Amino acid sequence: MTDAVVLFDEISTAGGQRFGIATLNTPASLNALSVDMVRLLTPRLRAWAKDAGIAGVMLQAAGEKAFCAGGDLRQLYATLGQYGAERNPYAESFFGEEYELDYLIHTYPKPFLCWGHGIVMGGGIGLMAGASHRVVTEKSRLAMPEINIGLYPDVAGSWFLRRMPGRVGLFLAFTAAPLNAADAIFCGLADVCIAHEHKSQVLDAIARVHWQGDAQADRATLSRLLEPHAASAEPQRSVVRAHFDTINALMAGDDLLAIAQRLRALHSDDAWLQTAAATFVKGSPSSAALAFALWQRVHHMSLAEVFRLEYWASLGACAHADFREGIRALLIEKDRNPRWNPATLEEVTREFIDDHLRPRTPGPHPLAALT
Repeated sequence: MTDAVVLFDEISTAGGQRFGIATLNTPASLNALSVDMVRLLTPRLRAWAKDAGIAGVMLQAAGEKAFCAGGDLRQLYATLGQYGAERNPYAESFFGEEYELDYLIHTYPKPFLCWGHGIVMGGGIGLMAGASHRVVTEKSRLAMPEINIGLYPDVAGSWFLRRMPGRVGLFLAFTAAPLNAADAIFCGLADVCIAHEHKSQVLDAIARVHWQGDAQADRATLSRLLEPHAASAEPQRSVVRAHFDTINALMAGDDLLAIAQRLRALHSDDAWLQTAAATFVKGSPSSAALAFALWQRVHHMSLAEVFRLEYWASLGACAHADFREGIRALLIEKDRNPRWNPATLEEVTREFIDDHLRPRTPGPHPLAALT
């Protein structure tokens, strides 16, 4: 096995075209998304997009445990201590290049199949959410766990969480609640569940197709190709669907403190719900406040506008204490005892959140090219 963090291959199809295959290749780190991965993926995806001989693309991952467990935050952590509230060149590149890649996938001009097997969290969902065809398997487990590390659901999370049924997206942002395959489909993060063991059969079916080179027609062909394999997966119960009314009641209204009080007071016999509420109580107050501020602002924004706003929000998180403290407690020292500042939601001010969202670099926006 090569040491390359992303592997690239192409399979020949019946009509003489090819299908590009990109494989995240750091299974020991659960394929956590690094800058090196991004810098390999973006140019190759752009080249495939321009290549008339490429009918479509599949993004998958090595190993059986995870598609992508989030962003690789260890190098970023070191820079947070180095730069503090000052400009952080690494963070600017880290988030800017990641968001460019995510936007490229959202707007890809050809069929884009993402095979989201195993753990799909944070930055992994950022890769998956924009694909035209998003496959989950019986072992897929998705979450946006940023409240645990003092961040917020970025990678266009502000955009796709806002478009989930009811107030589910806000609940997921506040609680990091895990989703199974049925939940992912209900929430709009996935399109179809297929047994992981059928992946080779899906690839064989892709190879047998005479692709037309027309994006709309080829996307429809890929949908028809995947449909017969959906019966291969064991049916699952969507926990989110089962608790939909409860979630909407908990998250109702535009008063953040009232929502917080309902979550704090929740007592349920359902372990999933109770764990979600407990995660909110232990999570970063600044993360919840920032996620709520974005929820309120992005409703009528385009995807490009959301990415540009999230870029400032992420650099703002880098300039404040909670993001570094959350990474320390969860990933570095692993004591799981973060000391949040502010310590409570009641202490979070509007000025504090506004400071997260202000521009931090001079001149044109670094993501101005997103249209």
